[in-house]
Parts: sequence; structure tokens; C-alpha cells
Amino acid sequence: MTKDPLVVFTPSGKRGRFPVGTPVLTAARQLGVDLDSVCGGRGICSKCQITPSYGDFPKHGVHVAQDALSEWNKVEERYDQKRGLKPGRRLGCQATVQRDVVIDVPAESQVHRQVVRKAATARVIEMDPATRIFYVEVEEPDMHEPTGDLERLARALRAQWDIPEITAEFSLLGQLQPILRKGDWKITVALHKSSAEATPRLIAAWPGLHEAGIYGLAIDLGSTTIAAHLTNLDTGEVVASSGIMNPQIRFGEDLMSRVSYAMMNPGGDAEMTRAVREAIDTLAVEIAKEAGIAPSLILETVFVCNPVMHHLLLGIDPVELGQAPFALATSNSLTLTARDLDLASLPASAQVYVLPCIAGHVGADAAAVALSEEPGKSEDLVLVVDVGTNAEILLGDKTRVLACSSPTGPAFEGAQISSGQRAAPGAIEAIRIDPETKEPRFRVIGCDKWSNEEGFWEETAATGITGICGSGIIEAVAELRTAGLLDPSGLIGGPAQTGTDRCFPEGRTHSYLIHDATAEGGPRITVTQGDIRAIQLAKSALYAGARLLMDTRGVDKVDRVVLAGAFGAHISPRHAMVLGMIPDVPLDKVTSAGNAAGTGARIALCNLAARREIERVVREITKVETAIEPKFQEHFVNANAIPHATDAFPELHKIVTLPQVSFNTGGEDGGGRRRRRRG
Repeated sequence: MTKDPLVVFTPSGKRGRFPVGTPVLTAARQLGVDLDSVCGGRGICSKCQITPSYGDFPKHGVHVAQDALSEWNKVEERYDQKRGLKPGRRLGCQATVQRDVVIDVPAESQVHRQVVRKAATARVIEMDPATRIFYVEVEEPDMHEPTGDLERLARALRAQWDIPEITAEFSLLGQLQPILRKGDWKITVALHKSSAEATPRLIAAWPGLHEAGIYGLAIDLGSTTIAAHLTNLDTGEVVASSGIMNPQIRFGEDLMSRVSYAMMNPGGDAEMTRAVREAIDTLAVEIAKEAGIAPSLILETVFVCNPVMHHLLLGIDPVELGQAPFALATSNSLTLTARDLDLASLPASAQVYVLPCIAGHVGADAAAVALSEEPGKSEDLVLVVDVGTNAEILLGDKTRVLACSSPTGPAFEGAQISSGQRAAPGAIEAIRIDPETKEPRFRVIGCDKWSNEEGFWEETAATGITGICGSGIIEAVAELRTAGLLDPSGLIGGPAQTGTDRCFPEGRTHSYLIHDATAEGGPRITVTQGDIRAIQLAKSALYAGARLLMDTRGVDKVDRVVLAGAFGAHISPRHAMVLGMIPDVPLDKVTSAGNAAGTGARIALCNLAARREIERVVREITKVETAIEPKFQEHFVNANAIPHATDAFPELHKIVTLPQVSFNTGGEDGGGRRRRRRG
């Protein structure tokens, strides 16, 4: 019997099979996908815009043909003529499913917008920016002493600011003469130095005294989110922070899926490059608007990103990063212009600095974390973990720093979780389960109260309880373990074994019910056995990477742990330890560094010497390649247990008593060796 077409939605990761002719909006609603619509599917409101993706998607096991959705109909054509649809967009209420398809729901089509929690971390940074502005008064031209306007500007800078010489962006030459005359020979110029020794380069100019300031963007280009901090280049003040989802998610949630897409779809790398550059352009316009400045005042951008994102940003095919020896096209820092990256919202001559990469799987984001957290200056042995879809891990002290990356996957972001979603208002972000009653209470994004507190339901009525995000699923799994509902192998017990009907049969396994709003037309939020497995795989990869670095250093423990990244900032250290995400240390030795990669980008944006420093430091970091280390697999398997199969957690056991339960009845062991149902 022919199967119905498979529909996969990104970024949620939700999927299902639907009969040919099913409207995309209907499929989204049945799967609980966050796709907006206020006009009842009549093609009037345009809230349900979606973007189908075509080609081979090994991650999802599908090939998407060009005729995967129905052809444009008259409603879509009329809407496009009147209001306009972005290239590639369709209306979810009008497009119907014809064949297997991967569909991206853009941020503006989501009811519950992603909360990109990458706010700037407070940090004192010594200001020595690469780009500065100078006000000068220039001599008027004299036909008896013929010199060019640029040469007389250079002479004025030498006399008034002791700047020996300058060069100029070619695009500015045509603007210089009218600017000088409009300012009555008084001018403010922006000069950029790529190094302390370099000749300053003229990149912008204004007539008279320019008092509006100049700005820079520090951008953390992650596989899931793109976060930007708009910074005043005179004061270092972060005047606005904003973020958006990385649109490349529709080509694959993890990095290797995107590499596979580039390998299997000719021109796929260029398609992904175009998508991310357009997103950065959009973000730059939005953040400038939020700060109340013109995008033309953004004269510099610093990027930090992992190696695959690094290559796709630069327009380099990442195929070599998908196979040993994982060769980078370049690992050095780069100085470019906005023109080179087709960033149309910024001045063409705006400068772009990309931090150096450490190795093929450890990128400029890890370098930025090293710049921010300085493990190489630590007196004690510190483990710095930047938690995300791809985790970057640093271990070091004053004697030596090691680095690796670990493919944790998107589960920590709430993807591939049955009730999972990105962080947005209404998402469960924290949970507690009473060990006696086995009853849950939870807190959602957008409300400070717990669900058992007075006023909670009134305050969450507008958003509802929509799902569970990354920090919430981590706490849920850890709480299930401490409440005795989950055994060390990761198996959820049945109602008779646990004494609660919240543990209910689902297929051949059991799930735990957190919240049921189906009577009111809302979602039923559960933790399934599949969710546990997804979290086990993610946390095992993270722990195995850390253990591999510890092996290389010849140690069995570390002195302290720093959780970096926006996600790391929202993880409860206690729950992370119960889960076995990180090595055992006293809980007061587990701290959060916030978005350390973003902080590193800001440091490089505001301090020219810091760029030279990180370029030196990355050459001294020892790279450990998890993909080819035999011990990684051994550590990974042992880390599947919760918290761990062989490593003792004495510090954890001082504060938490983990129930000794086992729900394995022979058919399931919960540790990854379950009998597989034959298809």
C-alpha cells in the first residue's frame, strides 16, 4: 500500500503523514505546529506564509521534488499581486500536500515567536576600537598650489590628529568632494585600522561635525539562532540586542545535515549562503530600528561562528568539513567589507572581521569563548562548555588549553522532542515533580509564577501552555529521575511500578503526563520514552567530549565548570548534574557565563589588541578530534546512563539521593539496546 506523503516542519522538527490534497495549514494544526492564521484559511491575512524546501534531506530521509506542493492558485496570485510574497513563499492555507515535503515556518508566521535569549552580558571592556571618527578642518583648494581633496584631508589629519597617512575606500572618492563643500571644508571622517601598525583607511565621511556616533555589530552566528549586539564604538555601550532564527534550519537542524544538503543538491551551498546573508541583513535593519539609528551608521561587524557556518557565511562550500581530515578553507581571521558579503543594509565600505577558527570542527565561536573566559589564564582547571546544537568545550589552566566540539544535536533546543518547541512565551522552562505525590508544577516563559501559585492561570491565559523548551526538558528528565519515575538506564516506569497514573502506556513504552489541556482545545504535554532517548544521546555526546579532554590532560576531575551560551545560562546546574551532562563538581563551582561567544565578539569589536591576542591564543590551543578518537564512543555509551554508568558523582550524592529503581522487564532496558520493531 502506498504511504501518504510525509510532511516535515522546521524549525519544530514535527512530522506526520497526510493524504494528498491536505492543506499545509491543516497538517500544521494537526501536528501542533506553531503556524499563524486569523482569516480562517481564506488567503486574506497572509499570516500562514511558509517556505517549502526542495532537494535531498538525508536527515529526514526524504527527497523533495519541485511538485511536492500544489501549484499556485488564484488566491495566492491575487495576494502576491496586491501585497507581494517573498520569493519561495507560499500561503499555508492554499498550498496542498502532493508528495513528501520539508516546510519551514518563518518567524513572522509563528504565533509564539522565538525568544532568542542572547542578551548582552555585562562586561567591562577596554575601548580601543578598530574604527574611530575624527573631526578636521581642511584647507580649501588653491589653483596656485594644486592638490587633491583627499591629499589635503590627509594633510589636515596629519596636522590636527598626528595621523601620518591614510588610504581610502575607492567608493568614497566620489563622495568626498560634495561632502567637503557641503560642510564648508569641515568634515568628520571614520578611519579603520586592521592592526595597530596598519595605515588607517577612510571608510565613511560626513559634512561638518558628526554627532550621531558610529556603531558596530557583534554577531554570534549559530546553527539555530543568530544573535546581534549593536554597540556604540565610542563608549562600548550595547544600545540594542536582538536575534532571529537561522533560516538554514530548513536545510537541516544540525551541521552535518547542512553539509549533506550541500553535497547532494548542486548549488545547495549557495542557497544556504544566500539565506543566511539575507537573514543578517534583516537583523541589521531591525536592530538599527530598535535603537533608533540609521543602518548607515553601522560601520563595522564582527562575526563568530562554527566552521560550517563560517564557510556558508563566506560563500565557501562546506563539503570538506563533512569528511576527514575536516580541512578548513582558511583558519585565519579575515578582514572583509560588507560589499564582499552582499550585506546590502550596511554601507558597502563597512568593515567585517571574522575571528579565527581553531580547527575543522572547533570554530570562531570557540575562539570567542576563549577570548571571553580566558581559560589559559586560570589558576585552577576549568571546563568551559558552550551548550548548543553543536557544543564547544574548552578545558584548561595556565599550563595548557584543550578544545573539542561535540555533536549534541537539536534536542537541547527543544527540537525532536514530542512536545518540544523553541523558547517562546507559553513554553515550559522549569519543572518540579513531588517525589511523594509524583505531581508536577511548572513555570513558563513570560510568567514568573509557578503553576501551583495563585494567579498563574490568569497570567498565562493569553499565551496558553504551548509546549516545553530545552531547559524545561532537561529539568523534566532530571526530575523524573529524582522522583523515582525514571530508572538509571533511562526507562520510564508504568503506573503500577511508579504508583501514579501520570505514567501511562504509550505503545511498547510509557510516557509521563505534565499537562493536559485537550478539553479546552489545547495541547497534551508529555515526556515520552523517545524524548528521554533524545536527551540521553545529546547529554552523552556532551559528557563524552568533556571526558575526552580530561583523558588528554590525564585527570579524572575538574575544579570548576562554566556553562556558556544562551541555553547554558538557563540550565539549572543541579539538574544538569543529575542528568550527567557535566562532570561532577561542587554545585557552587558551576557558574554561567551567559552568551560568552557573543561577549567575545563584543570584545573583538571594541578592542583592536584583543584581535591580535585571540589570533595568538588559538595557535596555542590543542585540538582534540572527537570524530576519530576511539575513546569517545566508550565514554558516550557509559554516559547514556543517568547520571553515568561508571563514573562516580560524589559531589552530587551529597545533596541529591537518587532512587534505586529498575523498570526493565526484559523487553526494554532503556539504555539504547531495545529490540527494534521490524518495518
